[in-house]
Amino acid sequence: MVEETCKEEVVLIDFFNYGCHKSRSLNKDLQHIWRIIQKRYGTNRPFTYFMCYQDPIYKENNSDIFSSTPEIDLDSLKNGFKIVKDTNMAAILYTIKQEIDELNKSTALLIMPKQRKLEMDVYLDQLFTAVYTFTLEYFNVHHNNENFMPLCGTEQQKHDSADEDSKELARKNIKSYLQSLPSLKGELIILKSQRIPEDIFLHGFSTRCGGVSSIPTLSSLNLFCGSKRRDPKGVIAENFSRLGKVAGFDPQTYVPVKVDHAEIVWIMEKPEPPYYDGIVTNQKAVTIAAPGADCIPILFCDPVKKACGAAHSGWKGTLLGVSMATVNAMISEYGCDVKDIQVVLGPSVGPCCFTLTQEESKAFYDIEPQCVRQFESPKPYVDIRRATRILLERGGILPQNIQDDTTVDKSQNITLCTSCHPDKFFSHVRDGNNFGTQIGFISIK
Repeated sequence: MVEETCKEEVVLIDFFNYGCHKSRSLNKDLQHIWRIIQKRYGTNRPFTYFMCYQDPIYKENNSDIFSSTPEIDLDSLKNGFKIVKDTNMAAILYTIKQEIDELNKSTALLIMPKQRKLEMDVYLDQLFTAVYTFTLEYFNVHHNNENFMPLCGTEQQKHDSADEDSKELARKNIKSYLQSLPSLKGELIILKSQRIPEDIFLHGFSTRCGGVSSIPTLSSLNLFCGSKRRDPKGVIAENFSRLGKVAGFDPQTYVPVKVDHAEIVWIMEKPEPPYYDGIVTNQKAVTIAAPGADCIPILFCDPVKKACGAAHSGWKGTLLGVSMATVNAMISEYGCDVKDIQVVLGPSVGPCCFTLTQEESKAFYDIEPQCVRQFESPKPYVDIRRATRILLERGGILPQNIQDDTTVDKSQNITLCTSCHPDKFFSHVRDGNNFGTQIGFISIK
C-alpha cells in the first residue's frame, strides 16, 4: 500500500560507486530500489534521476548500466527519468539542483548505498540549504571485490580517520567543481570611493557580477546563504573566494556584521554580542563588512588614528541611529576625532523605489520633511540615505566627509539605487524574498 504522506517531488538514486564496471549484483540492488519506490509511490512515481559515474575514457551510452537488468522497466517511470553522469558527484548533484530550482521543486527522496552516508551528508550540506527536504532510504551494496570499484574515493572504513577522509574528499570534490564553473554576468566588479585612502585601507562595494550563483534572482555574486534561500554554502564560499582574489583580502579573515536591523555595534577587541549591525576595529589584516540588498552598507574610516568601521543600515537601523553609534564607537575606543572620520554610503534603494506605510514614514518626516515624498499618500516614498546624512551631520561628521548620492561629480557616485540597476545589484524590493546580497568591506593594510 502506498503511503499517503509521501510528497517528494523527485527521486534521486545514487549509483555513482558502480562506476563503469558491471556488478553481478546490480540487478539485485536495482530490484531492491524498485521495491522502495513501489512501496512509497505505487505506479505514480515522481520524476527520477539516476546518478552515475561517467568514465572519462569509456563513455557508454546512458542506459548501459541498466542493459543487463531486463526486470527493470525504465518505461514504467511514467513521470520521466534522467541519467546524470559525471566524474564528480558534486557536478551531478549541482546539475540536478539547477534543474529542480528551475521547476521550483524542493522535496526529494534520495536512495543511496548506506556506506556513503557520511560523504553524502557533506554534499547535501554544501550544495543545498534548508529550503530543500531530503528523505533518505538506504540499500546495502552487494558486490564482489573484483567487480566493484568505489571510484568516488576511499572505501568506507569503520574507524574515524577513514570517515574523515571520506568527508574531506567530498569537500575537495565540491571545491574543485565550483572552481571550474565560469563566472556569470561578466567580470567581477568592485566599486571604490576616493574618500577612503588606498595607501591605508583596502575597501570596496561588491556588485552582482562575476560569481557562480545560478538562480536568476541570486545570479551571480550572491554573498549570503540563509535558511530561506536556495543558494548553498559551497557556492557562497566560492563567490567569496573569487571576490577575495580580485579585492585583495583573505576570505578566512572576513568578519561580517550579524544583522538585527538595530543599532548595536561590536568593538572587535571586546566580547562579541549575539547580534550587531555595526562593527569597528583598529586591527590590521581583518576585513570587516556589512551586507546590503536595499539596506545601506556604510563604511567608516579615520586615516589619522587608522581605525575603520562598517554598518548595515536599513530603515529601522537608520531610525535607531546605527550610523552614529558606529562613529561614537570609533571615537570612544580609538580616540578618533569626529572631524577626521570619513563615511561612505554604498549602493542601496533610493527614494525613487522605497516606500513605507504612512505611519512608518512619519519618523523620517520628523527627521526632515524632505526625507519623505508624497507623505499624504498611503505608501509614501522614503529617502533613508538623506536621513542617514542628516543624522551623521547632526552627530558632528563634516558634510564634505560624507559620500552619498548628493555628490556633484556623478561619475564618482557609488550610492546607486539597487532596485533601479538589476544588471549591477541585488534588491529585495525588486526581486522578492529569494534575493541576493552584496557587501561593503574594509580593512586596514
